[in-house]
Amino acid sequence: MATKPIDIIGVPLDLGASRRGTDMGPSAIRYARLSESIAGLVPAVRDLGNIEVPVPETREAGASIKYLDEIAAACEELARRVAASLRSGNLPLVLGGDHSIAMGTIAGHALAGSEIGVVWIDAHADFNTPETSPSGNIHGMPLAVSTGRGHPRLVEIGRPGAKVRDEHVVIVGARSIDPLERELLRASRVTVFTMKEIDERGFANVMRNAIEIASAGGRLGLHVSFDLDVIDPHIAPGVGTPVPGGITYREAHLALELVAESGLARSLEFVEVNPILDQGNRTAQTAVELIQSALGKRIL
Repeated sequence: MATKPIDIIGVPLDLGASRRGTDMGPSAIRYARLSESIAGLVPAVRDLGNIEVPVPETREAGASIKYLDEIAAACEELARRVAASLRSGNLPLVLGGDHSIAMGTIAGHALAGSEIGVVWIDAHADFNTPETSPSGNIHGMPLAVSTGRGHPRLVEIGRPGAKVRDEHVVIVGARSIDPLERELLRASRVTVFTMKEIDERGFANVMRNAIEIASAGGRLGLHVSFDLDVIDPHIAPGVGTPVPGGITYREAHLALELVAESGLARSLEFVEVNPILDQGNRTAQTAVELIQSALGKRIL
């Protein structure tokens, strides 16, 4: 069982992506009985509702970087809410929404004065900047922003500068990385475990290694950011940017079971659920089951 009360924070944001629909992700996850499913695993559950986010039809996208001001404002508000949750001794559980919301969640730790490591479980590295991004979509930039790279308006969310050090960031499950983004990663000190490493070494070994690196040997708490598109799309079809060859249902659970066993999670984030593209809310239901594993549910 998790030892901290849980604060659920929804961020109905799809401004950072090319496809509409992830703004309905928080509702889909709640509809899959999130609160009821985790109630027996934690001391208490508070659902703090959703952050207010404009819909794309009411705004101009802009050119090189889309919906910059709107996304920055939403992430500023998220950072404040995450910081308040952390200060109260609770564990923020953030529901997306596209992955750009991670800038706000990670910035919330900085606002609360806590140094963390980040385990980024995702088919994509999300390490683009406006100069390297092929699309200008911010959901491909949040990890770079959190390490201090990118547009100043985004890097300054919460407070100026990097919110997490490169050597405390680990990406797990990557299999779709843009060419210039690859160069940025190679020049950084971020650790990347692609599907090749997972196939060669086995998922349990990779995930234990990721937790060890991101937490600096257990000295740091962790933010775990889980993009549902890391799972093979045959299992989780309701995502905006599916990539074949993902991790299995059991590997996804193993990742979060190992996080729970570590006792190091200080915040959790589940993103990119797109009900428009889903089949019978399967992907949102999978998200709820994975959240249960992250909070300590066991088979036996």
